[in-house]
This record gives sequence, C-alpha cells and structure tokens, in this order.
Amino acid sequence: MARISALLLSLLTGQACAHTFIWGVFVNGVDQGTFKGVRIPAYNGQNGKGGYNNSPVKDLDSIDMRCNVMGDIQAHDTIKVQPGDNLTFDWHHEIRNDTDDVIANSHHGPSLIYISPDPPTENSFVKLWHSGKYESNPFPQAGKWSTTSDIAKHFGHMNVRVPEGLKAGHYIIRAEMVGLHEGDVSYVQNPKRGAQFYPDCVQILVEGDGEVELPEGVSFPGAYSYEDPGVVHNVRPRLSKL
Repeated sequence: MARISALLLSLLTGQACAHTFIWGVFVNGVDQGTFKGVRIPAYNGQNGKGGYNNSPVKDLDSIDMRCNVMGDIQAHDTIKVQPGDNLTFDWHHEIRNDTDDVIANSHHGPSLIYISPDPPTENSFVKLWHSGKYESNPFPQAGKWSTTSDIAKHFGHMNVRVPEGLKAGHYIIRAEMVGLHEGDVSYVQNPKRGAQFYPDCVQILVEGDGEVELPEGVSFPGAYSYEDPGVVHNVRPRLSKL
C-alpha cells in the first residue's frame, strides 16, 4: 500500500495541468495524511499530452457534480471524527506545500461545504458553510472572492466543524470551489465557457453517542440550475452603454 501511495503521489505532483482538489485533511489541527479519506478525482488524458485531475466539471446534470470524476468510488480509508471537531481541507493545484498556488488567480468564485450520509440518497446533502464575494473593489477589479482571496491566500485551507451532537455513522463531506472566470455565459449556451466546478468528497466516520440526524437537503446533480444567478455571473462586468 505504501508503494502504491508513493507512486500515486509522484504521478499527481508531476501534473502541470492539474486543477485544484483536496490533498489532505486536518482534524483539530492534526494532519491525517496525504489523500487519506479523500476521493481523488480521476486522472484524465489531455490530447495525449500529460493529463489532469478534475476537468473541471461544468455540466450541472452530470453525476460528476456529486464528488467529481469517478467520485462515487470509495476511498481506501475513512477519517474518524467526533461531533464538534474542526476539519481543515487542504486544497492544492500541483503539489502539497505552501509554495503551491492552490487555484489560478483568475478563478474567482464561491466556496461551499455540504455533508451527507454515506452512501448519499435523494436530497441528502446539507450545506454546512459557504462564502462568496466578501469585498467589492472599483471597476474593473473583480473584488475579493472566497476562492482566490481567502482559500488560496491561506495556503488552501478551508475550515468547517462537524455538527454538534451529530449521530454516529458514515458520512461524506462534499467540499467545493467554483471558478466564475468564464461564467458570464452558461455551459449549455457555450460549452467552451461556463462556470467551473471543483467538487471533492472526503469520507468520515462520526463516532460518539450523538442523536442529531441531518435534515433534508439537496441532491447532486440537481442542486444547481443554469438559471441560478450564482452559476451564470460575470465577475468583471463591463460598463453599461450610455
């Protein structure tokens, strides 16, 4: 297993075309190990020249919107947590260290985190956290967005707490970053553009004697629509004609 993990790591760190995904998880500040519990997006060929992880996903009706490409395949291990624990997802682009750019500096957009029982069912994903544009700057600047001005500037760290009193059992955390740099039109209007979604799932086992069950949530695919203003959005709007 160690040899397989080392080989996987060497392949991933050599991908100059890789997009952003979760490389590790900290529980209350303790690193659980590279890729432990993470459903790593599938490696895809790109015109026979190298490849990438996470295409990204742009088709809102695709099953890849749930946990990315081949994301319904179980990871080899699961992270044990307690209700109330703080989870830090360590996002990276090409290599897991603080020199990595995490996500391209043009990929402005929101970040979101959902939780679902594992395996998920209809409307089982419940949102735990989200952050979008939190500061406007004068035209033509895009302003400050969660992906580029928060997560990337904090070395790829995205934080969330396991709900207090959550009932013990197997869950998946669906964390996501969204790039709106080509989101001025929808994917169905122009498949070469459209919002870029970077979902990734982490397997957790909640322990303890909690009794709180998750409420009804949303489904992936299905939670987002091309009519949603947050899906089709121009991060650098042009001045209106006089």
